[in-house]
Parts: sequence; C-alpha cells; structure tokens
Amino acid sequence: MPQPVPTMVITGATGGIGQRAALALARQGAHLVLTARSRARAKATVQMIEAAAPGTRVDVYYGDFSDLASVAALGREIAARHARIDVLVNNAGIHAFAPRITADGYAEMVAVNYLAPWLLTDMLRDTLLRSAPSRIVAVASEASRQGAGFDPVAALDDIRPFTARGSSAIYGRTKLLDIMFSQELARQFEGRGVAVNCLCPGFNVTGLGRELWFAAPLQRLLAGLGIGDPARGAAIIVRLARDPAFAEVTGGYFSVQDARPLVPVSPGADRHAQQALWQATAERLARWSVA
Repeated sequence: MPQPVPTMVITGATGGIGQRAALALARQGAHLVLTARSRARAKATVQMIEAAAPGTRVDVYYGDFSDLASVAALGREIAARHARIDVLVNNAGIHAFAPRITADGYAEMVAVNYLAPWLLTDMLRDTLLRSAPSRIVAVASEASRQGAGFDPVAALDDIRPFTARGSSAIYGRTKLLDIMFSQELARQFEGRGVAVNCLCPGFNVTGLGRELWFAAPLQRLLAGLGIGDPARGAAIIVRLARDPAFAEVTGGYFSVQDARPLVPVSPGADRHAQQALWQATAERLARWSVA
C-alpha cells in the first residue's frame, strides 16, 4: 500500500537554507506548503523545485512576518486549506543591523524571529495535533550564546536602539527565545504525537547579512572558498523533519554536527523561565491568537 504524501509547511523557503531544505524535501516526495513575502522569489523557487523534482505539489502563501496580523491571516489560510500538516519548519528569520520598530510596536528581530513563528505555530496547532504523528522543527542558532543572562520577558518589549556591532546580541536573544519556545511547546505536546525540536544550522553563506554593504562580495568570496555551504544547514533541517530516528524525539536542541545534542545557554533551559516567557507571549499575542 503506497504511503501518503507528507505535507510540509516551510517558512523562509525562498532563499538560503530554507530553499535548500525545500528542494531536498521535494526530492523525497513531499507536498510543500511554502510561505513567502516576495512573489518573484517564490516563483523562482517553485521553478527550481519543479526542475529538481518534477511533479512536486507546491502551494505558496504570502505574508509579512513583521506584521502580526499578516502572520495570523497566513496561518488561518493555511489551516483552512490543508486538513493535514505532517511537518512545520519555522525557518524564516532576519538579522537587522539597524533598529526598526514594527507597526505592532515590537523590535523587528523580535517580531520576525520569535513572535511570528510563535503565532504561526499557534494558528496551526490544532491541525498538527490532528495530523499526529507530526513534527515541528525550529531553526535556532548557537548565536544565542551572545544573548546569555538576559530577562526573556523584558526582551519582548525592548525597543532600545542598537548599533550594527550590538545587533548580534539582539539577534542571539531572539534565537534563545526560539529555543525556549520550542522546549516549552514540546512539554505541552508530550504524549500527544507531535515531536518538537530545534537546531543550530551552523555557519551558512545566505542572505541573512544582506543589509551589510560588503555582504554580496563576501558571500561570493566565501562561496568560492567552499565555506558556509547552505546545503549543510539544510541537511539538519531535513533530518529532524524526516529521519525516522527523530520521529519520537522531542524537546531537543541539536547541532549541525551529526545532530549532537546541545544545551542552551542560561536562561534558555530554565523550565520556569520558559513557562513565564510562554505566558507573556500568549498575553501579547492574544488578539491574533486562536488559543
């Protein structure tokens, strides 16, 4: 009896490691549900997928992760059109080198890297539960170690200005928030058939630093030297999404190096801090959330 085609939602799949992961999953026979902001980049990605894996079903939904109302609408649309979701990959992210505040009043990196995936996951929560066994994969980062020792709840509302040099600590904090969210969600789903894990994709030459004036020439140089191949970061995403060995593994944080377990920097692994962050986030997103 043929196996059903798995439906996989991937955010940030029109470039970088998300795009590489989408191509790999297409070759494995997945039905891809991609989120995008740019229609031109989405069209180019769909063409790449068709060339790599002809006949792959690809559905694209458009939204802006810096706009929480847009994220909520995106989630409702996906949930309404897909009765089953086998895997959700929260990959979309930004490293902003200058401070920007969203229309909702949040620092852009906090909104895009943390609040948006939290809200999208919440919008798809019931579908993922109905689809069990299913999986949620969050792309975090060991850059989170640059954000050690901060107050996660206070970070949600922190809109203080920062310099390009100081941006790395802010980016790292958002990635630690992702780890905390992932591990708290894993506890909430325990025994319900939804495995939740996060990962560090390592150093990848992608468009994450595109705001820097020297990003393009640096990217060409590193690519020419064979440094930071995005295929490596994509591989750990695919492994957590599809490898049978991770079907029942949940609450983990894994390295790109052989999926080695990682321990997040403080306060990342603190259960009470995770729960407090969850509650604070739920309160801030209540007007968009389905919970």
